[in-house]
Amino acid sequence: MTFVILLGSLSHGLQELIWNRRVRRTEIKQAPLFIIGHWRSGTTWLHELLALDDRFTYPTTYVCFNPNRFLLTERFDAHWLGFLFKALLPEQRPFDNMAMGWERPQEDEFALCNLGLPSPYQKIAFPNRNPYREYFSLEDVPSRELRRWKDGFVKFLKQLTIRNPKRILLKSPTHTYRIKVLLELFPDAQFVHIVRDPYTLFLSTMHLWKSLYEAQGLQEPKYDDLEDYVFENFLHMFQKLEEARPLLHAPRFHELRYEDLVQDPVGQLRKLYDQLELSDFERMLPKLKQYLEETNDYRTNRYDLTPELREEITRRWGQVIERYGYASGLGTPMRRNDAA
Repeated sequence: MTFVILLGSLSHGLQELIWNRRVRRTEIKQAPLFIIGHWRSGTTWLHELLALDDRFTYPTTYVCFNPNRFLLTERFDAHWLGFLFKALLPEQRPFDNMAMGWERPQEDEFALCNLGLPSPYQKIAFPNRNPYREYFSLEDVPSRELRRWKDGFVKFLKQLTIRNPKRILLKSPTHTYRIKVLLELFPDAQFVHIVRDPYTLFLSTMHLWKSLYEAQGLQEPKYDDLEDYVFENFLHMFQKLEEARPLLHAPRFHELRYEDLVQDPVGQLRKLYDQLELSDFERMLPKLKQYLEETNDYRTNRYDLTPELREEITRRWGQVIERYGYASGLGTPMRRNDAA
């Protein structure tokens, strides 16, 4: 960690010296398309599907874990240190066995965290704390600090634009809380919200955080507050989504269910393209069919839900369960990997 920090600090200074003027002049001509939804609801899979459309650019794993130097070092690292970087990254994610790769789409909240902006994802490193919870929705962040966050976020997107001047495709569950702030920055932004059976979602989210705390935590995790953390964040997220919903009109917002996407990915993506008026769906259809063929053998993780826990989930999340039509049970069996 010390070596990476030193390397990042030195190369960041050099990148700022070389690129800072161009970054300031860069314009983001098309508002981003944001994929939003709770952790483990299918946001990663949807991100990978939409990233097949070559009209989009997106932050990769390399970019998100080297956000302060990727303009300077990405080509060098890929060409000369590719074997080393490949060895440093697992081939699959530890919590669901989904494929990983430095060039695959990645969640931009990791980039913001690695840039030094306050982020609730610091809890991954310090699982026994709850750092920066106000940075979920940003509504209680002091104006000066909020401006710093906005400037850092926009600067990162400008750097992505320099890297590849196409429309930016972003996904992060944290953005589900921040729709109002994101619309202040990008009034023409579009949002795709994916939902999943909350009973499965709760168990999968618990598994996610436990896996990340064990793999990347700098503390021995106690898990004392983990269930309440998951319960409360879910409700907070959907509260903020509902508050922002009046601002989200077609063709700027589309909502879909993970289970429907699994059963008919081509049909569901066609609806998404129609709703958002993205056009040219047929252009990416061959890539989509090839991707689906290559990943067709994945299976979801299976979880055991006790009657007591089911009752507790129903009690605490009942309103959301009813709203999205999941009151009948645990959902349908999935062929897809348990992708977040």
